Amino acid sequence: MSLDDRKLDVLRAIVEDYVATQEPVGSKALVERHQLGVSPATVRNDMAVLEEEGYIRQPHTSAGRVPTDRGYRLFVDRLSRVKPLSPAERRAIERFLAGALDLDDVVHRTVRLLAQLTRQVAVVQYPSLARSSVRHLELVPISTTRLMLVMIADSGRVEQRLVELPGPVHVDSVTDLRRRVNEKLVGKRLSDTPPLVQALVDEVSPDDRNTMVTLATVLLETLVERHEERIALAGRANLTRGGLLDFQGSLQPILEALEEEVILLKLLGEVDATTLRVRIGDENEIDNLRSTSVVSTGYGPGMTIMGGLGVLGPTRMDYPGTIATVRAVARYVGDLLGNT
Repeated sequence: MSLDDRKLDVLRAIVEDYVATQEPVGSKALVERHQLGVSPATVRNDMAVLEEEGYIRQPHTSAGRVPTDRGYRLFVDRLSRVKPLSPAERRAIERFLAGALDLDDVVHRTVRLLAQLTRQVAVVQYPSLARSSVRHLELVPISTTRLMLVMIADSGRVEQRLVELPGPVHVDSVTDLRRRVNEKLVGKRLSDTPPLVQALVDEVSPDDRNTMVTLATVLLETLVERHEERIALAGRANLTRGGLLDFQGSLQPILEALEEEVILLKLLGEVDATTLRVRIGDENEIDNLRSTSVVSTGYGPGMTIMGGLGVLGPTRMDYPGTIATVRAVARYVGDLLGNT
């Protein structure tokens, strides 16, 4: 074994011990707990090199060392072995999510499950309408001059709008309008619908033109106007579980950041179905979160991304276990939405 390999083994052992014990790790403890095959003096020398290169640091005058952000990054990129979830854990995830009644229930179950399994703060973005397609459009007569437009996206998200018509419309005409808009728009991505809505106006008879123009205006508001992205959060209390060295001694900036939905959306970042992102410490662009780590990914059926999810916690995080859990939950949520 080369010296470099041995130092990497020492770093892996320091990370694993510090995550497990919350205590700075000394050379004697490493030799006792890990099969490193060398003396404590050799381990001390390797630790000195790791400290000089910025992978570990000495938090105070004790002999113990703790990993730095750079050390955690090397651990995640090269040294960690992702822990596969047990069959029992997988069945528990599947059963818990399969009991969801609707989209809101799916999101709230997912965020609670992530927080419980990882013992971190969990964040789940509701399926984004910008990435969705039209599943069904319903027109519900309220009176002869008022309709309720209900749009159901393929993600299960529902949007409702009231349509004030320019004049009385017979129920048979409402049926015809419903048929026309569904034939034209169902299955289309919301971002692709504006020319199709215009085509509905162009194709309708002159007698129905004013009604369709009014309906088209509300359709465009429903389908393509910028919608507020929604976020679900759970597990804030998990932040208090850490030791004195977590979060540089203060939770207040982190709690304040978690109150801002714009920050939470940035936290998830640009996600896709194949990439799981791990941002450690100073890699986070948000100042108040630079004492944390974030593990995030996208979710949706197949390669279609509907939203993002992830967890936030101290840099002293069980990265292999957290990565496996976030991946598994994202996959199950995607499968569940694909079958709705």
